[in-house]
Amino acid sequence: MIELTYSPLSFTGETQEDVASVYLQKSGRTKKEQKSKMNDVKLAVLGGEGTGKSALTVRFLTKRFIGEYASNFESIYKKHLYLEGKQLNLEIYDSCSQPQKAKFSLTSELHWADGFVIVYDISDRSSFAFAKALIYRIREPQTSHCKRAVESAVLLVGNKQDLCHVREVGWEEGQKLALDNRCQFCELSAAEQSLEVEVMFIRIIKGILTNFKLKEKRRPSGSKSMAKLINNVFGKRRKSV
Repeated sequence: MIELTYSPLSFTGETQEDVASVYLQKSGRTKKEQKSKMNDVKLAVLGGEGTGKSALTVRFLTKRFIGEYASNFESIYKKHLYLEGKQLNLEIYDSCSQPQKAKFSLTSELHWADGFVIVYDISDRSSFAFAKALIYRIREPQTSHCKRAVESAVLLVGNKQDLCHVREVGWEEGQKLALDNRCQFCELSAAEQSLEVEVMFIRIIKGILTNFKLKEKRRPSGSKSMAKLINNVFGKRRKSV
């Protein structure tokens, strides 16, 4: 579990209490929450500075668009939702922005997250290059320190579609990058498309749930594993008698 800074986001025009207080909670769980049968879904939203990561996240949580945020804080938002017949406990990690030319490490995020939303600005080619580097990092051959039974769900998002008149990254480029790296893809505008933002988040959450099912199928049941262990131990003893 990565250690995250729970710091207030700075909003222009609205206070943090108006928007984030309902959704931003500390990660410590009560005994009641630990005993619940809810499915925990952890989603990391990553991308370069100014791409709209926080705007997309808050748009999904509140259906409101806020254009400016402090970019030097990282936060976790929590939301309960019902999807595919399951009650989910969703945690969204909104990373603080990193300079797009800086070196970065996703070791903590790779351990923590079940899926990733990678955001770039269609009017900023450098943000697309940064998104590509993030995807390559996520799709690197797995090491012993971060080995997964199933490949992480990733959704590449071209944000700020409302700025298509100054577009620097074509739709086809985003689609190709996603296909080449086994990612989902969409273009949208956090500023103008509340429904599309909601659909985008639901898509990646469903992708994560699909991965959960695949992991469950590949994991041997406890009873079968125990039976196999007993058979191996006592079977060998019988032969030696």
